[in-house]
Amino acid sequence: MIATEPLPDAFWDEIGIAHGQTFADFRHLVIYGQRTADNRFAFGGRGARYHWGSVIKPEYDRVPRVFSHLQRTLVELFPAASDVAVTHRWGGPLGVPRDWHATASYDPATRIGWAGGYVGDGLSTTNLAGRTLADLLTGTESELTRLPWVNHRSPSWEPEPLRFAGANAGMLAMQFADVEERITHRRSLIARVMGPLVGH
Repeated sequence: MIATEPLPDAFWDEIGIAHGQTFADFRHLVIYGQRTADNRFAFGGRGARYHWGSVIKPEYDRVPRVFSHLQRTLVELFPAASDVAVTHRWGGPLGVPRDWHATASYDPATRIGWAGGYVGDGLSTTNLAGRTLADLLTGTESELTRLPWVNHRSPSWEPEPLRFAGANAGMLAMQFADVEERITHRRSLIARVMGPLVGH
């Protein structure tokens, strides 16, 4: 993600984004953003590659190419932001289950509860997961404990090198799908083929 310097209210009035509003578009390589409480753009997206063996390292969270791509995309969406300074940059690993389905689960035999696999939607989903786990832990029957993600078990990912090849090929395919749609102005054939494999 990137965040810009605070911008005057007149800027936000010009582009038509009020406090509390979020935005996205229909790219296959997902982007998303919002106006923060202190009038910054907070803008993020996918684009960092998968590393062999699901290794997580701090340097993988700070990829200049990804930050540059996000800044270019922000200006593409909002040309008025072309001279806006980016003051913050950060990233992090993404929890992606093989079937792209998150879970909130509890095993009464072991008394262990867990939640995860939010595929980048953790900010809102963790709240729901916490409330769901509270009901599961206390044995409360509720609408939350009847949600389809309760005690959902995703299949395991393929072993390496298949996981490495597939994850990075999927990322590249979604980049090409976005280019294809920009050129043809039609739904991407690449995306139709890759969709089931990348959670669409």
